[in-house]
Amino acid sequence: MRTLHQNPVVFITGGAQGLGLGMTRHFLDRGWCVALFDLDGDAGAEAIAALPQDRQDRALFVAGDVCHEDDIMRAIAKTVAQFGRLDGLVNNAAIAHPHHDAIEDLAWQDWQRVINVNLGGVFLATKHAAPHLRKTGGAIVNIASTRAFQSETNSEAYAASKGGIVALTHALAISFSGAIRVNAIAPGWIEVGDFQKSANRISPTHSDTDRNQHPVGRVGTPADIAQAVEFLLDPTRSGFMTGETIRIDGGMTHKMIYAE
Repeated sequence: MRTLHQNPVVFITGGAQGLGLGMTRHFLDRGWCVALFDLDGDAGAEAIAALPQDRQDRALFVAGDVCHEDDIMRAIAKTVAQFGRLDGLVNNAAIAHPHHDAIEDLAWQDWQRVINVNLGGVFLATKHAAPHLRKTGGAIVNIASTRAFQSETNSEAYAASKGGIVALTHALAISFSGAIRVNAIAPGWIEVGDFQKSANRISPTHSDTDRNQHPVGRVGTPADIAQAVEFLLDPTRSGFMTGETIRIDGGMTHKMIYAE
């Protein structure tokens, strides 16, 4: 068991693939201990096995469903038992497919699943991490989406879940005043095709159109988000920030588009 004056510890939901895997690697590279919680056991095992030995010693994979309270309770308890503390929570797990059937045809259970995972998972992880974060003066970063602010057709469930994260973030920031800072990041297009388990991994290619629709001239990477998450968890750099949602989207949501 680690003591309270050793490596900081972060718990990342959805930490074995995609954006979560990018954050897992980022924090391990910077000396943190990381508990990665993910539904996909194969992805978790691959993520750990791919790490250098010194990073494996600071990594813990726990399989489970983010919207099953018993799974969350078990995972956080195991994290604290192994590392002795908890300094950060990153609520990243989500059903990442924004499109669904037209609202008239959308099944109630499909709506509920998106809301339960994307928004309910944030609630459950926060609920059970909070007692440990209070002890260390830790912080929470929630991963929302630019779809909390703009939409495409037939994406109501995803948009509602991500908009709910923005509102939940500032509500929690007030409830945790003086104890735990809570902020959110709303990513735009972040390419994660090469951050999947081997069975699903692809080598991404982007067209000039893909790149040029972003004012910065490229598609985002997991590193773009991971660096911002690290900043928001660091009390020496972001200690005066709480309740905020930062958009990181290469400027896309600021670009005015006219039909020709």
